[in-house]
Amino acid sequence: MTRRAAEIRLDALLRTACDVIVERGLANTRTADVANAAGVSQALVFYHFATKERLLAQAFAYAVEQDLARLDAVTRSSAPPLTKLRRILKLYTPAGRATSWSMWIDGWSESLRTPELEKVSRRLDLRWRQDLAAVITAGVADGTFQCADPDGAAWRISAVMDGLAVQLAVHDRVISRRQFGEWVRLVTARELGLDPTDLD
Repeated sequence: MTRRAAEIRLDALLRTACDVIVERGLANTRTADVANAAGVSQALVFYHFATKERLLAQAFAYAVEQDLARLDAVTRSSAPPLTKLRRILKLYTPAGRATSWSMWIDGWSESLRTPELEKVSRRLDLRWRQDLAAVITAGVADGTFQCADPDGAAWRISAVMDGLAVQLAVHDRVISRRQFGEWVRLVTARELGLDPTDLD
């Protein structure tokens, strides 16, 4: 197998693993399930990943990296801090039950028991906080935001979004997407000295 063919095969396996995990959950996904869904041997799955734990951790990272690529597009743009902040808040909102949020929620839960997954989860989770803090810091510097503690504000805003997003993604009709958006804008506005309507 050429290096390029191996990379394509690996990418296809990771995409298939993500689909299987969304359907079955991290705890219930077996290497055999991924192999069957991909139409390959279980030996090939182990060739690429060595262990089930590594497969799950890399599939989780692969799924979340798609979100981080969208986050990078926002943070690297030349848009002003307020526009970047609005876009980050929109990116964070769950789009439905079968989204990357299923992977995040599952990843957090399994991280309690799987050290390899915990390392990946922590690294990716911290990226969101760091990028949000960087946008807040830039907004403070240009006078758009009023915030004495951008890092703390990023943690508090993220914690509220995480809690509400779990409720929105897991429990049908407990809260609405409209409520999620209103409450996140309210908390963010209070943290940054804005009016909630500034974040519409």
